[in-house]
Amino acid sequence: MSRKSIHGEWSNRWIFILAATGSAVGLGNIWKFPYITGENGGGAFVLVYLLCIVVIGIPIMMSEVLLGRRGKQSPINTMKTLAKEAGASRHWQLLGWSGVVAGFLILSYYSVIAGWALSYVLEAGSGTFTGQSAESIADLFVGKISNPWVLLFWHSLFMLITMIVVARGVQRGLEQAIRLLMPALFILLILMVGYAMNSGEFMQGVMFLFNPDFSKLSWGGVLTAMGHAFFTLSLGMGAIMIYGSYMPHDASIAKTSILVALADTLVALLAGLAIFPIVFANGLEPGAGPSLIFMTLPIAFGQMPGGLLFGTLFFVLLVFAAWSSSISLIEPAVAWLVENRKFTRLKAAAIAGIGTWLLGIITVFSFNYWSFSFHFAGEKKSDGMFDVIDILTSNIMLPLGGLFIAVFAAWIMHKQASQDELAMGGGARYQLWKFLVRYVTPVGVTIIFLKAIGVF
Repeated sequence: MSRKSIHGEWSNRWIFILAATGSAVGLGNIWKFPYITGENGGGAFVLVYLLCIVVIGIPIMMSEVLLGRRGKQSPINTMKTLAKEAGASRHWQLLGWSGVVAGFLILSYYSVIAGWALSYVLEAGSGTFTGQSAESIADLFVGKISNPWVLLFWHSLFMLITMIVVARGVQRGLEQAIRLLMPALFILLILMVGYAMNSGEFMQGVMFLFNPDFSKLSWGGVLTAMGHAFFTLSLGMGAIMIYGSYMPHDASIAKTSILVALADTLVALLAGLAIFPIVFANGLEPGAGPSLIFMTLPIAFGQMPGGLLFGTLFFVLLVFAAWSSSISLIEPAVAWLVENRKFTRLKAAAIAGIGTWLLGIITVFSFNYWSFSFHFAGEKKSDGMFDVIDILTSNIMLPLGGLFIAVFAAWIMHKQASQDELAMGGGARYQLWKFLVRYVTPVGVTIIFLKAIGVF
């Protein structure tokens, strides 16, 4: 292939692994995985989740990286180029548009939630949680999200630090940030696990995570595991495709995709090992839901020895995870502006960042002045447009994006093109990938999608 990205390339495949892992590792690993594991009984849920990573997550990731490296452009232009190469309809570029728009929408509310974590670094470090009751911690959280000006400040600060990285380009911005953030994230996680090992209930946390009790796992829990395995790898939102476009041609797509999936899963499991022993040691509820991080853990940090230090470290960890994901969410839009509008990198980052920031104001006010309730798939939603945007992206755009990525890679793209990029020849490994991405993965993603929109 003679195509080259005008944006540059990662220095080596290990940087791509760190970058893709940084994109995948985010609030979903540190915030969402522990509480959905708690809600669905622990070990059995984890086992199903790991199985879904293998049969759904990795094949789609390989497909998305394959498309990105083949096209060497933003997702929109990549799909336009590859559709022409395959003799397919030009409407396939809508798949690229879907990914760019999804990433843009997700970052608009992701930044607001990440702003909560950023503010909690200050709260934990200043000793706000020390000796506080559950009611006081709850009042702190409710008071924070009820004040739109407080949320707007932290949302603005988080978007600013994201745009500073993105504006500096692939090697001077994204790569340098990833070199710092990912090792720091793993070090902080290991410190938190080490602290949890001395909490007195570490083995109870281990048993909860790794001892499967299938009597506690419902069919809904299985579908939740399938959905989280798909979403945790940042699939269908253009991030992995644009990162794949910066991937050197001598790097193995299969090996790097597997390593990224392993690293992402390791972070989620380490987060569980860090959180659940602390939860059990303090008599808290592992199935507390989304409030586990912001309303439950601060109670524990406020009461335990060393809680001031390790509570601060935990929320720094949460911010780092969110930051590494956020730069990948806006990168597809920035790349398209550079390619199609001939903007400088700085101007493209500023325009995309301001647009995302403005859209994020809708989420800021969704938790207070603009709050309204509605029902979706049998569940009551109470946070207005935040829930609308979350449902549109997570339940509709991402599953459909993943489904069409699989369809294009396995059914539309020429066999020779996929073999060239995967560098597997036509042997058993290639045939296994093609079988999974042609038949198994689309069925799994379709089930996730139908469940997400409330069909069953």
